[in-house]
Amino acid sequence: MAGNAKRSDREPRTVLEHLLWQEVSTYEEVVNKFSRVARELNEDATISPRHLRRLASGERASTTPATQRVLQSMFGKPLNELLQPWAAIASLRTETAASGLVVANNQADIDKELISLAARRAKNFALTANQGNLTAEAMDQVHDDVRQLATEYPQRPLSALLSDLVQIQELLYTQLELRQSPTQARQLYFLTGVVSGMLAKASHDLADPNAAMAQARTAFLCAENADHNGLRAWLRGLQSLISYWAGRHRDAVRYAQEGTELAGLAGNSSTVWLPVSEARAWAALGDSDRTHAAIRRAEEAWDRVQPDEVDELGGLCTFNRPRQLYYAADALAWLPSQADAAAHYGEQAVEAYSDTTSPDWAFGDQAGSQTDLAIARISLGELEGAEEAIAPMLDLDPEHRINGIVNSAMHVHRALSRSPLAAPGSELQERIEMFTRSPLKALGR
Repeated sequence: MAGNAKRSDREPRTVLEHLLWQEVSTYEEVVNKFSRVARELNEDATISPRHLRRLASGERASTTPATQRVLQSMFGKPLNELLQPWAAIASLRTETAASGLVVANNQADIDKELISLAARRAKNFALTANQGNLTAEAMDQVHDDVRQLATEYPQRPLSALLSDLVQIQELLYTQLELRQSPTQARQLYFLTGVVSGMLAKASHDLADPNAAMAQARTAFLCAENADHNGLRAWLRGLQSLISYWAGRHRDAVRYAQEGTELAGLAGNSSTVWLPVSEARAWAALGDSDRTHAAIRRAEEAWDRVQPDEVDELGGLCTFNRPRQLYYAADALAWLPSQADAAAHYGEQAVEAYSDTTSPDWAFGDQAGSQTDLAIARISLGELEGAEEAIAPMLDLDPEHRINGIVNSAMHVHRALSRSPLAAPGSELQERIEMFTRSPLKALGR
């Protein structure tokens, strides 16, 4: 194991060494994993077993920013936390009651971390104990983990999920490299395609469209090997989304149209997602007629939807009516002549996302709905209404400022710049500029 140099008569010296001791790997194997994660994150970073040992022992405290980012992705903690003395963390258990609630909170955090580590260790063991076909229990565990990540993705900050996504993708890759029965290989390719799709979305949220497309293409390859039209259609929807926000609107149309054909074979909720994705790409290109036609096709498609195993994962993997309303508003907000219709859809979308306890709630789509309503109201000459619509989004902390939200905020800024409502230097424009100075992609760097 990574702790094969571990001595049973001492505690780990750092948090990193403690985490490495949980790995069923040698230091060399952890270094190989580091290299794979670096490639997946498109980071120019390397680390040697000796360097890793010195960091884990506390003998070395510095490394390159790229290496720090890869380690944070692997272990879910920034380097300064990984290099904290383990004894200082463990000593929190023996703090006196004089510290009151702070100690209790620290204790709860430690207990939660230990439970998480134990669960991770158990799952790793289940996946690697049999060098071949997984047991039914192990496969069920992987499926449950993927479903939980899909469900949580739209509702939690990316920083809370990214490490788990990278880890489970690595575990799935490892299993696919072993000899599998055809049935189990198909299940593994399906789950790997879903996880790689979520990592494509994560790369997009961090404003890296090249990494996003690389993940999406790998995911589509997995869908091909799984021979799953529903997964193929969902991934074309992701590629359309990535292209749309990257400003490649004709690519967004093409991916949406290709996906629509696949969705027709699958019948899952991508049957609705793909035409309404096509609608907003046509709108960005200024084609009002094709925009409205695609919105109508999306609405009519609900009658044909038959949920499949992609939809059953929930969250990011299924398309719901609130998202349809948001996408329609997002499309029509591009067309000043359609301001009334954009406001109509925007108001419905904002209302649909007002219940934060709903399983359909998504912070990114809620923020996008608010910006679309603001743009429609600017086109209608309602500055106060626009300020009211966008105000909740401007209160989001940087951890929630994903690429789509930042771009949506700038759409509002540009709409104001073209409008006679706000003079240069207006308060709302200044607030938007301040908001976009601290996007999520800047936090880890």
